[in-house]
Amino acid sequence: MKPYVITIGRQLGSGGRRIGHLLAEKLGIKYYDREILTIAAHESGYDEAIFARKDEKKGFISHAWHSLSPIIGAGDYYVNQLSDEKLFKLQSDAIRKAAAKESCLFIGRAADYVLRDHAQLISIFISADEEERVRCMCKRRNLTEKQAHRLLESVDNKRADFYNFYSPKTWGEAASYDLCINSGFLGYEGTAEVLCHIVEQRLATFEAPNGAIGE
Repeated sequence: MKPYVITIGRQLGSGGRRIGHLLAEKLGIKYYDREILTIAAHESGYDEAIFARKDEKKGFISHAWHSLSPIIGAGDYYVNQLSDEKLFKLQSDAIRKAAAKESCLFIGRAADYVLRDHAQLISIFISADEEERVRCMCKRRNLTEKQAHRLLESVDNKRADFYNFYSPKTWGEAASYDLCINSGFLGYEGTAEVLCHIVEQRLATFEAPNGAIGE
């Protein structure tokens, strides 16, 4: 079987990262989340902190970052000259390179758009009811409900801005993905199990002539 790719977009507190881990384990494929930042930093020669501080955020890098310099090179290319578009390109290059090697799963970072030309791409978006997400954040980060609401709104707005800026599609909108699922319906393990079954069904169509499902 040719390498296939799964991308997962997610609302904060929906368990998207955990479900992605479980799904990758069930399928026996490589999992990439923040690891892709490490790869992009290594391959570009720039400090990983640059990528981490702008992770899934749009806008231009603050001039206050000028004290950070490339790990390699003569140092004449200051970090404040690196636009977010440049960082996105470096990160996208790392995503495409990883996807070309083997079957894998990517969390966030507009990977579905970056890999839009991949012949065997399955894009997923994971959501959950706000009440469930607030409860998750309160427990995970020891927040009040008010603080959790604010955090959910802030992080999801940044993710949406990032995705909508680099992609012609709309973050979280069903039409932007192959599949959308509410993780609160079956829980993390149940959601991963259902997704695994769906992915296996979809992979069978990749192998079938003209992508058709056999009778």
